[in-house]
Amino acid sequence: MKVAIMGAGLSGLACAITLEQNRIYPTIFEKRNEVGDRFIYNELMLSIINRPVTDSLAYFSEKHGIYLHPVSNVSKLIVHSENEQAKITGKLGFTNARGRHKDAFEKQMAKQIKSKIIFNSKYTYEQLQREFTHVIIATGDAAYTAKVQDFQEDLTVTLKGATVVGKFDPHTTAAWLDNRLCPKGYGYLLPYSHQEANIVLAYPDYPENRKKDLNTLWDRFYNKVCTDLGQNLKIRDNFEVTRYIIGLCKYPRIGNTFFVGNCFGAILPFLGFGQYVSILTGIYAAYDLCGIGDYEKLTKPLQKNYNNSLVLRRYLEQLDNSKLDKIVKKLNGPIGNKLFSSKHYDPLKLVSYLLRPFVKNNTRKV
Repeated sequence: MKVAIMGAGLSGLACAITLEQNRIYPTIFEKRNEVGDRFIYNELMLSIINRPVTDSLAYFSEKHGIYLHPVSNVSKLIVHSENEQAKITGKLGFTNARGRHKDAFEKQMAKQIKSKIIFNSKYTYEQLQREFTHVIIATGDAAYTAKVQDFQEDLTVTLKGATVVGKFDPHTTAAWLDNRLCPKGYGYLLPYSHQEANIVLAYPDYPENRKKDLNTLWDRFYNKVCTDLGQNLKIRDNFEVTRYIIGLCKYPRIGNTFFVGNCFGAILPFLGFGQYVSILTGIYAAYDLCGIGDYEKLTKPLQKNYNNSLVLRRYLEQLDNSKLDKIVKKLNGPIGNKLFSSKHYDPLKLVSYLLRPFVKNNTRKV
């Protein structure tokens, strides 16, 4: 068996780690100069979206032998709407660094493999198909999958973010649901430390939103964050991403080719995070190659989880600010804490089933 992995991101590296645990050493082809060769940003692994697992990092280490260290654990989430605020507390998840940060998840994972990584790779999928028995497509780009098979694009998103300097609690994150700032989308703040944090504005590229000026929305969002935090935050650096694709591939495996990470459809539409699923798809592809499991069967629950998340996303997009105020008000206190801390059921799955009749064009059959 001769395995090629296209991409040294989370899913590709998770696949490599798992293959090595079973004495298979792949060759990894990375088009960039190094692992994590992109702007620095923070991500959130929110426990509520990864049920039935309640502690993602413990799960990866104990179940799969992949060891990851976060920036911080999250014990408080503050959700802002136009006129309301909810404070949710508990064991909510973790924040972690990505990109060129020395402790980025992808850099931590790269240290756990012995396989060769070829940087600045110009190899195409067609070339690797001819030279290797199996190919793992883990480029992190859904557009690449669309060249090979049907990839249903459910939406594209524009993001603008910045690293800001101020005073923060590393264990406290914040989110904004306000159509004046992020139409049909959301904003969030994730601390790196007591002095630095990442703020991000994200909204879908629907026709009605394309007419809006990103810089105007960003200024409103930045000013609102400063007001809600009671600080004059200083912007150190920023980034911008346009038409970021969120969707799901039709076939997780075609012949001896496996689609993992964003090439599978790891980004969950509801909140836009996908690290947990990305890592799982890499592990599951390796399981198939090692004869431990069937990739298509293993990813069925992930596809269903994606569709549940899409229902929640579509419902959220239908709400005006007055309805968002009502939801945020209800989340404040025991209801929100119970929802986020439940260990006996998947609250988002349950809510998505209840909301399906009220959402049009929400999903497709899996």
